[in-house]
Amino acid sequence: MMTGSLLDRRRLIGGLAASALLPALAEAGAANDAATKEASPMRIRMSFDGRVMTATLADNPSARDFFAMLPLDLVISDYSTNEKIAYLTRKLTEAGSGPFDNERPYDLCYYKPWGNLAMFHAPYRHPGLIRLGRFDAGFEALHVRGEYPLRIEAL
Repeated sequence: MMTGSLLDRRRLIGGLAASALLPALAEAGAANDAATKEASPMRIRMSFDGRVMTATLADNPSARDFFAMLPLDLVISDYSTNEKIAYLTRKLTEAGSGPFDNERPYDLCYYKPWGNLAMFHAPYRHPGLIRLGRFDAGFEALHVRGEYPLRIEAL
């Protein structure tokens, strides 16, 4: 039969071992959660005039700031001959932004001077843009002329 002192020692040692192990297990779980979150892309859906477009956002501060604003109800309209625009409810962070190359139709950008989304359906080039991402599907909707209510939400 165990004495009270031996039982107390075993409980103490067991408690110390558990308390040393738990933070390591919690940290491993948190690292796994962080890796899972980083691995999953930020995807959005934009809907207007019965049409749906999806896009995958880039991994940059402006795109993360935009994603954090969702859902949004805006107005989408034509601008020039190569894009549609929608004004955001506030300006996005420009931290970490800089010039980019390889501009292509169906890029989703942020125009810094005006604080609007720029959705390109034809070639473009402008130094005041931050690329937020690219459209994956439904981008034909960008060719529909006119002004419409626009709903943007996370997928």
